[in-house]
Amino acid sequence: MNVIIFPTDTVYGMGTSYKNKVGIKRIYEIKGRDFNKPLAILISDLDQIKEDAYIHESAYKLASKFWPGGLTMILKSKEAYALESGEKTIAVRVPNHPTAINLIHQYGPLKTTSVNYSNEAPMNDYESIVKVFGNQVDKVYVNHEKISTVSSTVLDLTQEEPAIIRLGEITLDDIQQVLRK
Repeated sequence: MNVIIFPTDTVYGMGTSYKNKVGIKRIYEIKGRDFNKPLAILISDLDQIKEDAYIHESAYKLASKFWPGGLTMILKSKEAYALESGEKTIAVRVPNHPTAINLIHQYGPLKTTSVNYSNEAPMNDYESIVKVFGNQVDKVYVNHEKISTVSSTVLDLTQEEPAIIRLGEITLDDIQQVLRK
């Protein structure tokens, strides 16, 4: 698999298998994205990345409450992954969309980002996506489910205090309530 576009529960994603260096490079080129800005990884559960990331109790608590769904968690990379990928952190999420989940089951974890050119708003209209990106990717999957159009909340769990990097539908208060339990 090289590069595909597919619906998720938040916004359309552009992705590839998470260790496919050719596909990952292609995503950066298509989007005009800075190579120093890592891509997120869509997974079906935290066990899929336990070889590559340090997973703390707080991540399991948050995953049990908000996954599948619109929470992306940034975790510390293990040394082997950091050396291989050049990334000291891993951003992971379990989507709540049948197409995305089926692709993860078929291909394994997916390195992904929103469908747009860098620094532009994510695109969520299938026809517009095909028109703009259809010739640059291997396949565009049509959406038959509801998409929220709000990007996921991105939470950094690499520091002692969790920090929201990007606010989506899940708020800091929602997160703090779970972590206090």
